[in-house]
Amino acid sequence: QVQLVESGGGLVQAGGSLRLSCAASRSISSINAMVWHRQAPGKQRELVATVTSGGNTMYADSVKGRFTISRDNARNTVYLQMNSLKPEDSAVYICYAAYLGRSYWGQGTQVTVSS
Repeated sequence: QVQLVESGGGLVQAGGSLRLSCAASRSISSINAMVWHRQAPGKQRELVATVTSGGNTMYADSVKGRFTISRDNARNTVYLQMNSLKPEDSAVYICYAAYLGRSYWGQGTQVTVSS
């Protein structure tokens, strides 16, 4: 079993930056892909960024060039550095991991970007 706890959300002005963290309750070195999703009110959950165990990264087109996902296996933590934030980035950001055939989700952290 894996518990995921997100932190780092908050209120920021457009153009600002935030760094989100997702701390796992177990080693993430054996978890192939760690993923950040987001969900805004009235909208479908959106995949934002993925990082594999090999360090490969993938991003939604809407965040390419602004967001950076990274993982620190020693700290069992995945990060999402968000720069040049826009009001449309406002959402609950949720960490996800698939491990041994099961899906694990965190509770999420709220990001609000004011214009």
